[in-house]
Amino acid sequence: MNFLAHFLLVQHNESWIVGNYIADFIKGNAIHAYPADVQEGIRVHRAIDTFTDQHPVVLQGVRRLHERHSKYAPVLVDVLRLCAIVALGKVYLPGIAGFYPQYVCGIESHAALLPELFQRRLELMIADDWLMRYTNLEGLEEAFHRIKRRASKPELFDRAVDSLLAHLPALEEEFQLFFPELIGEVTR
Repeated sequence: MNFLAHFLLVQHNESWIVGNYIADFIKGNAIHAYPADVQEGIRVHRAIDTFTDQHPVVLQGVRRLHERHSKYAPVLVDVLRLCAIVALGKVYLPGIAGFYPQYVCGIESHAALLPELFQRRLELMIADDWLMRYTNLEGLEEAFHRIKRRASKPELFDRAVDSLLAHLPALEEEFQLFFPELIGEVTR
């Protein structure tokens, strides 16, 4: 699941926002270096990812994009499923604009807990407004360009937004089925 979705799911808890921000890069026992509430945010992030990666509706979208995007199909589905549908105005998520400043304040107030790499990344994220830019097609193109620079097979990200547009009705339908279940999973 992408950052924007993670943050929307845990926006009620500042420490969980921090944990969700760093979770993908915290391995093994390194989790114990963080306060208990941030550790819980890391665990919630991992639970969201596990639920998402195993959900049949998500796997359906991944299979659809696999031929063109191979091993990166799950990444595309993550970015596309929420961000692109919001970008095209297909889904109204209440509070998305109001949530963003809360996210920034929450992360900034915990910046001292973040490894140096994350502090610099946070500065760039805020300065360039990455998450809110995910809510339009130009921003999605930029997101894929950033991801592509770090990919071992960058050509597999070519025409990612074209894939979105070609499969938008199915992605929208799948999102409408999947996301409420994910919200239920996080809130129980």
